[in-house]
Amino acid sequence: MDPGNPEDPSAELERLADEQLDANDADGADAGGGAARARRCARVLALYAAGAVDSRADAYHAACVLLYSIEAAHFDLAATLARSAARRGEDRAWPIIAAAVDRGRLARGQQQRFGTQFVRQGARWVVAPVDPAVSDALRAFYAVPPLWVLHQSAAQLQRDDERA
Repeated sequence: MDPGNPEDPSAELERLADEQLDANDADGADAGGGAARARRCARVLALYAAGAVDSRADAYHAACVLLYSIEAAHFDLAATLARSAARRGEDRAWPIIAAAVDRGRLARGQQQRFGTQFVRQGARWVVAPVDPAVSDALRAFYAVPPLWVLHQSAAQLQRDDERA
């Protein structure tokens, strides 16, 4: 634990995850800006390096924060932490695994596996390219909707964007 920060690591991880999700909810993006996101990620990495990510909830909360990084290595760590949380019974971690894997693959110029990530193609929101070998059954295992539903979600995002 950071001597300058008396907050319990588990409580801090939960707070950081809540802050990140609240920032995303503000307008669909990290309204706290890159600096706030970077600060949250750096703090999670420091807690992880100090061995303070102990419980399944800690791993889940840490993964939630790192999922919104901009670095591929952080997506990999988010997937690892979410897998650890899921193995220990944290059901909320399954879609985080899928999203972290997809973000990592896209960051490396590869097709995503599950279809969790939407991107702009020209002026339109679309599902980023998806590995066709991944089945909807595997998506369901990770609590990700079928691909056709994801395409509908991207179309709805586009309609919402056009109305704004």
